[in-house]
Amino acid sequence: METRKVQRVSNGTFTVSLPRQWAEEHGLSAGAVVDLHTHIDGLLVVQTTAERDEARVDLTVTDETGEQLARLLRAAYATGALEVYVDADEEIDSEQRTALRSITRTLAGVTVADESETHVEIRSVLNSAEVSVRQSVRHLQFVALSRHREATAALVGEEPASGVADGDARGDRLSGMVERYFVRSLSRLDEVDRLGESRPELFRLYRVGTELARVAAHADRIAAVAAEVEAPVDADRAAELEAVATRAREAVEAAVDATFAPDPESVWSVAAARDEVRERTESIDRDLFESDTADYRTVYATARIRRTADCALRVAMVGLQAALREDAGVDVDATDDGSAA
Repeated sequence: METRKVQRVSNGTFTVSLPRQWAEEHGLSAGAVVDLHTHIDGLLVVQTTAERDEARVDLTVTDETGEQLARLLRAAYATGALEVYVDADEEIDSEQRTALRSITRTLAGVTVADESETHVEIRSVLNSAEVSVRQSVRHLQFVALSRHREATAALVGEEPASGVADGDARGDRLSGMVERYFVRSLSRLDEVDRLGESRPELFRLYRVGTELARVAAHADRIAAVAAEVEAPVDADRAAELEAVATRAREAVEAAVDATFAPDPESVWSVAAARDEVRERTESIDRDLFESDTADYRTVYATARIRRTADCALRVAMVGLQAALREDAGVDVDATDDGSAA
């Protein structure tokens, strides 16, 4: 880091000199034009015009399968690319073309803008200024917990398992969009201002979104177990499963609330809920293994309920870190074992 003195010229403008070595490395001389980016987090960044991000990714396909193309396109989307050009030396076959169109429909804010026999152009149509990462995380919370609730209901026989066993793409769509705009905030100097969030805040939202995506994945696995088990869950065990799953979802909801309105005290209640869920699910597991009539595969569902509570605690820790960062002098009242005093 170098220290420079701010000076004032005759017309009242403040100036500061650029390091000579940096200027020479970037091909700058007197009269060159640079971009100045001011950010809501207090940073002023100097960028040469040659460094402007074109936000374009070029992909050349040969014999890739639909699954491989899906991974490539999702990776390009996550980088924050505004345009993805897919080209083939000979021809993009029908399977590949169908895969590209199908994957594009699962990504938020992009569409197939142009295509030919050897070319497909996928372009972003969503303005960053119209995106609310905060609202997207809240929507992801709703989707993940709703999915979890439906999957648990299917597991305990309150609704047909076939109705929820196929998964829900909304969670993937939302979590992918949160990741995309967080990554763009790292590489695009003007993206932070358009999104209206600081970099630490975007990172916090990204971490919460990642955990909520895991909650949705756990819900999908619970739904899959509900479709696989043959013996119905008896009434007493069903009631306990429903109760402990509800407790895990309540912990997730409380944890997310704590990240939006940082409150270190709430972390201890979420930690206590996580411990309770772990103890109760382990008790259910022991009961299942000792039973002669229960389907052992139900333990896969209880494991996912347990992991849901683990997600809640990780989200709560994100909120705790935010609270401590915002107020280094915060007074957290806790006992030696980490529970609320």
